[in-house]
Amino acid sequence: MAADSMEIDDSLYRQRYVLGDSAMHQMAQSSVFLSGMGGLGIEIKNIVLAGAVTLHDTKQCETWDLGSNFFIRKEDVLSQRKVEAVCPRVAELNPYVHVGLSSCALDDNTDLSFLSKYQLQCVILTEARLSLQKRVNEFCHSQQPPIRFIGCDTYGICVRVFCDFGEEFEVSDPTGEEPKEIFIQSITQQDSPGVVTCMDNQPHGLQTGQSVVFREVNGMVELNGTARQVSLSPHSFAIGDTSHLQPHAHGGFFVLVKTPKTYKFETIEKQLCDPQLLTPDFSKPEAPPQIHAAMLALDTFQEQHSRLPNICLQDAEVLLKLTEEVNATLRNKAPVNAELVRCLSRTAMGTLPPLIAAVGGLASQEALKAITGKFAPLQQWFYLDAIEVVRPLQSLSAEGDRYDGLRACIGESMCLELHKLRVFMVGCGAIGCEMLKNFALLGVGLAKSSGEVCITDPDLIEKSNLNRQFLFRPHHIQKPKSTTAAEATHDINPDLHVDAHLNKVCPATESIYSDSFYSRLNLVVTALDNVEARRYVDRCVSNQRPLLDSGTMGTKGHTEIIVPNLTESYNSHRDPPEEEIPFCTLKSFPSVIEHTIQWARDKFENAFVHKPSVYNSFWQTHSSAEVVLQRMQRGESLEGSFQVIKLLSRRPSQWEQCITVARLKFEKYFKRKALQLLHSFPLDTRLKDGLFWQSPKRPPAPIDFDLKDSHFTFIVSTARLFAGIYNIPYSEKCIETDETVKKPDQMKMPQSSEEEREAITQLEQAIVADCVTPSLQMSPLQFEKDDDSNGHMDFVASASALRARMYSIEPADRLKTKRIAGKIIPAIATATAAVAGLVAIELIKVVGGYEFESFKNCFFNLALPVMVLTEPAPVKRTLIDNIYFSIWDCWTIYGHEDFTLSDLMNAVREKYGIEPTMVVHGVKMLYVPVMPGHSKRLKLMQKLIKPSVDRRYVDLTVSFAPEADGDEDLPGPPVRYYFTRDGETP
Repeated sequence: MAADSMEIDDSLYRQRYVLGDSAMHQMAQSSVFLSGMGGLGIEIKNIVLAGAVTLHDTKQCETWDLGSNFFIRKEDVLSQRKVEAVCPRVAELNPYVHVGLSSCALDDNTDLSFLSKYQLQCVILTEARLSLQKRVNEFCHSQQPPIRFIGCDTYGICVRVFCDFGEEFEVSDPTGEEPKEIFIQSITQQDSPGVVTCMDNQPHGLQTGQSVVFREVNGMVELNGTARQVSLSPHSFAIGDTSHLQPHAHGGFFVLVKTPKTYKFETIEKQLCDPQLLTPDFSKPEAPPQIHAAMLALDTFQEQHSRLPNICLQDAEVLLKLTEEVNATLRNKAPVNAELVRCLSRTAMGTLPPLIAAVGGLASQEALKAITGKFAPLQQWFYLDAIEVVRPLQSLSAEGDRYDGLRACIGESMCLELHKLRVFMVGCGAIGCEMLKNFALLGVGLAKSSGEVCITDPDLIEKSNLNRQFLFRPHHIQKPKSTTAAEATHDINPDLHVDAHLNKVCPATESIYSDSFYSRLNLVVTALDNVEARRYVDRCVSNQRPLLDSGTMGTKGHTEIIVPNLTESYNSHRDPPEEEIPFCTLKSFPSVIEHTIQWARDKFENAFVHKPSVYNSFWQTHSSAEVVLQRMQRGESLEGSFQVIKLLSRRPSQWEQCITVARLKFEKYFKRKALQLLHSFPLDTRLKDGLFWQSPKRPPAPIDFDLKDSHFTFIVSTARLFAGIYNIPYSEKCIETDETVKKPDQMKMPQSSEEEREAITQLEQAIVADCVTPSLQMSPLQFEKDDDSNGHMDFVASASALRARMYSIEPADRLKTKRIAGKIIPAIATATAAVAGLVAIELIKVVGGYEFESFKNCFFNLALPVMVLTEPAPVKRTLIDNIYFSIWDCWTIYGHEDFTLSDLMNAVREKYGIEPTMVVHGVKMLYVPVMPGHSKRLKLMQKLIKPSVDRRYVDLTVSFAPEADGDEDLPGPPVRYYFTRDGETP
């Protein structure tokens, strides 16, 4: 990849937000050698973010490979080497990366000096014996500079990753988190050390030993621009001796200083007996050292028998004995887990595609760290198992098809259950593409009589999707995601049944995704990017269907497993609400760049979206200007009329007038606003608690227009947008620079107390001039961040930068502005692959009807790296009069045409033995005894609630009398009231 190619093609911008420009350029100049084109090797596909990749393998494609390698096709089997089959398909993932291939021998006798010709930054070995890994690792470690080494292995239900990046590996940014500006309340002077207290007791998030740099401190000015090391308490921190400095007057802020960190690595040989291990599952803290011992024993087994263990008890016992011998040599040993060893022995020849995908995502991220020096590397071993999916030993016979490797792990019966599965997946973006790949490898939904994968996504493929949504290629741009993903998945497994829809799952499509639709499903998978949609899809609770949810943000990822009657639902917990910026801060007192960017977005929305929409809506209701004029002359009040007439009166008709409007907007936004504020609040304004203009309030400074400055971008982009909403052709003409310029007469705004009469006059003049009819339609814009030719981002970026300058705020570059203005979630393909793999493992458990203890939610941050697997939150059960119920319960009552609310309450009392006290439908109170007139409602039902077009029932909330006097009424589970007996099957 050319070093500047990513500046030309910005389709990688979501990953640029994660990695940063420096790391992206380092990758563009890097070279990686990846050996082993089996399932694990191909799952490390995301290294094609690097500059040059050499793929290595010596083996032929076999039928077995179809079950784990999604780039191998039936026609490749026995006709091509793996590396020849996959190389062109890997190269398609990133057209800017050179992908080469090698099929030379790589074994214990190979002269490793051939690796030097590639000028490598990183070598990744998969499917390699431990003895070969040791040799290659020693070679890489001894080079100057050292070549970063990653070894990856997958054997059935166990996987491992080993990293060695040399004796001294410097990381520029261990966390990747963007430092925040935190405002200062006070800094003590007499103390030694001086203590900094944060504004409003805001948590600073610092750690002892870190450094911060100070800005805009008043009084104690010597601190500005200097870095100080800190020692901590929760809302304050000490910064050393401040007694010789001037007293702190007010204000200022500090920012964490990113300091490089050096990591030390040892070779595999040195790490074998005393390994540094990452612990992902704290419910199994002894698992990593146990798997370490078992997999080292498996390496010994292969050396002794030149094969992997067969699926038999005899080989399992041999491996168990070897594990005990290996374990005795380890320094920090854990008790040998006999069950784990026997499961490893049984499944070692097999493949579990989702587990491979999960570890492939992690290994890819480690490779990117090796290349860029960004994010904390894995030190040094990572082990993960999926022992929960292994069924009791059963006789297995190889069928000679793509599922033999899977059968070895989960058994024949479970494979058949996966084939019969009916899955509904919402979303076909980055996670959706990875999930579909996992479905294809697992054979989900391919049984002709019962199986199916139904997917839906209303979006079209954009250029920026290509680098993360790996099923899509450049020729797919502007095609539907769902149908395109279905076709691509069919290439991986032609037997898969995929029904692709283009719908959004929301109340408007409940006639399609009805209760009847859900009743035919086995489970639902979400691949969504927003909380609102997830909350809606959580209706799986009322339909008693499992829900598998996941999401990513940058290098972070999460999975959540929701199982009927076992776990809480998605809506059982609430994410913290998104922090909103106070209106007065946006309008007059911005203090950080996020405020100015949001201000610019609001200006765009108001001027180019909201006002034109209101204008069009008004004239759709009042199509005749003459009638509007007559009604206004009669003194009638027409909603929105005044604003609409103002828009009509200021309507430009030529490009030059659009330029004038833009020029006047500049004066209003960046000069008059500042002058007005400083007139109202001069710089020396004082309040009871001190100066008005003190941190975080920043005084504005008026900006004089200068054509030589970046002001030109604001004028042109603003004029273009006004021309767009008024349907005026865009023209390249000179910009008005005279600050005293006035609006043309036809654009004069009413400003006197007689504004309404002035508006009527304006409308009269427009009618007389016969220019109303073509003026009754405007063209509202829709903010589109990814089209640089439309001027939208030009407006937001330039307006934000000018406002930032006006308030002495450091401006953001275009990329950061685009992320904040477009509410872009930073994303990287490594995290996407990992979450999809982890979810698919849980899918197997759900299908198998596993116990609660088997299920795992996960949170990970590949940047640190950390992975935490936990049990889901168990469902809470409520007790009312000796009856327990949970969110998964639903009581049913069947009515008839003459059924009343009193009949409903009697039926609940008789059927469930509890005294109902209140009945609510959504937010409508149907019966509350203390409400006036509600007793009369007991004789009603059909007048109070009616069935919807799509349903013959309603879900009611019924409350019951508390056990003790004085307690509040207790809500029970939903009471599903069917209007007719035949409503049982809506």
